[in-house]
Amino acid sequence: MSVIEKKTNSSDLMKRLFAAGAHYGYTRARNHPSTKGAVYGYKNNGAVIDLEVTARGLEQASAYLTGLAMTGKKILLVGTKPEAKLAVERAAELLGMPYVTSRWLGGTFTNFTQIRSRIDRMIDLKGKKETGALEVYTKKERLMIDREIARLERYLSSLAHLVELPTAVIVVDSRHDAIVVAEARKTKVKVISLSNTDCDVSGIDYSIVMNESSGAAIRQVVEHLAAAYRQGLVAAQAAVAASAPAVAVGAV
Repeated sequence: MSVIEKKTNSSDLMKRLFAAGAHYGYTRARNHPSTKGAVYGYKNNGAVIDLEVTARGLEQASAYLTGLAMTGKKILLVGTKPEAKLAVERAAELLGMPYVTSRWLGGTFTNFTQIRSRIDRMIDLKGKKETGALEVYTKKERLMIDREIARLERYLSSLAHLVELPTAVIVVDSRHDAIVVAEARKTKVKVISLSNTDCDVSGIDYSIVMNESSGAAIRQVVEHLAAAYRQGLVAAQAAVAASAPAVAVGAV
């Protein structure tokens, strides 16, 4: 891609982000010093985010995700605030990746073995229910098991395919889900965050400073990140196909 093409694509991205309201930051009093470089100026005491910085952060995170997908690395998407849930669920389901849009369970990263055991318990109980293996229990016991399944599904069904810690996590609002960031840092999971000017982004691996209270802006960015990861998946599939031995014409 030429320099001109890169600038044009970046300009188009910035226009879309502006239209979605991604440039609205917080007041001076609420801004965190770590986001100072992403503030273009102030209007009515509210920070105006420099969307050139936003776009640059988004492209860096996208390039990283493409590389992860090409090497078969898994990611986790997290968006527990109402504005983020739909975008995160759609992106994760498109990619076949695990996600969290309800309450984050403390220890999901730092005590993953225990979390995985609960996931396995959920899968086991659901399987037994489907095959009728639970019929040996009394009606009261089956009722209790059904309640346990419902409780486990509420928090763990979207993590069923998470068999090991992901290489990276995408977090919508690193302040709102600060515990996710903290656990990721302890377990060396890379963090890609959508963060407004009130967030501490000093410990984030790939920060995208933007208004993460706008559903439209969140959707734009999450879809862009998902497309980048999908690009890596497609490239990986193409590489496998290209390396496969050719079958001779007429071979039995």
